[in-house]
Amino acid sequence: MVFPMEHRYLGRSGLKISEITLGNWITHGSQVDDSTAHATVHAALDAGITSFDTADVYAGTKAETVLGAALSGRRRESVEIFTKVYWPTGRGANDRGLSRKHMMESINGSLRRLNTDYVDLYQAHRFDVETPLEETMRAFDDMVRQGKVLYIGVSEWTAEQIRAAIRIAADMGFDRLISNQPQYNMLWRVIEEEVVPTSQELGLGQIVFSPIAQGVLSGKYLPGQPPPAQSRATDEHGGANMISRWLRDDVLNAVQRLVPIAQELSLTPAQLAVAWVLNQPNIASAIVGASRAEQVHENVKASGVVLSADVLHAIDIALGDVVTTDPALTVSPTTRP
Repeated sequence: MVFPMEHRYLGRSGLKISEITLGNWITHGSQVDDSTAHATVHAALDAGITSFDTADVYAGTKAETVLGAALSGRRRESVEIFTKVYWPTGRGANDRGLSRKHMMESINGSLRRLNTDYVDLYQAHRFDVETPLEETMRAFDDMVRQGKVLYIGVSEWTAEQIRAAIRIAADMGFDRLISNQPQYNMLWRVIEEEVVPTSQELGLGQIVFSPIAQGVLSGKYLPGQPPPAQSRATDEHGGANMISRWLRDDVLNAVQRLVPIAQELSLTPAQLAVAWVLNQPNIASAIVGASRAEQVHENVKASGVVLSADVLHAIDIALGDVVTTDPALTVSPTTRP
């Protein structure tokens, strides 16, 4: 049964976000032209999506500019804008990481490109092993006190790293993390054993990316056959590299076993994949990407879908041993990129 777009609290905070977030990784500023990108944002708004995720590094900072332009003229208080800092945005030694210098310069650049006075959620895009965590947390806290950032979060941090950040925040009176943004889908479940229980304990919610596994869970990639034309697997702007690890026959055969499960529920396989994520513990929102407005219209139909225990069990049986669960696979670079 499908309901209108729903909103959920993000972690142990008072912030509500739409349970489906539109993200513009890969697409805006690179894969699609600006007019198409604007159309996807407007389609998302029309469908009830209020949360939008981007990052300074996406499309070499262009993605933030595209999102800012697409949201221009909309009531700022009616949307939640998320962006991130960590990956290189220039050639300088300090144009990367989570040092105070880079973070302060990066938030100013992001605000300028997004054409806003503040972002609702600012996220550490990975853990920086070369910067003292106290320095990173103080920079976060200063941004909140300056009104440039309302809430803070992380992306792809381990349970131990999250716990350390929360401890520092408590000891030093800093603002607390409220979110983590990991990769999570039916095939990739590495957060379940450690990150999710830690987040539940400490008050973080998950805003997950790749709920459709880069499109593989849509069912359109068939074992033993070339990928469809104009699909992500044929995208030379980075999409093909991202999806290649899923294009194994054992994975694709398992995904085809999900098709009749989706049909029984009057869902597409992609809608089933998003709905599955939203039916898991500690999930605040699933980030979906779209290269055209029609994809937004289809993805939002996963909002409000309730999957029974029997359906969830059938999904696990269908996927079998192609599911990855090792928590050690949540990692950040061992040196700054």
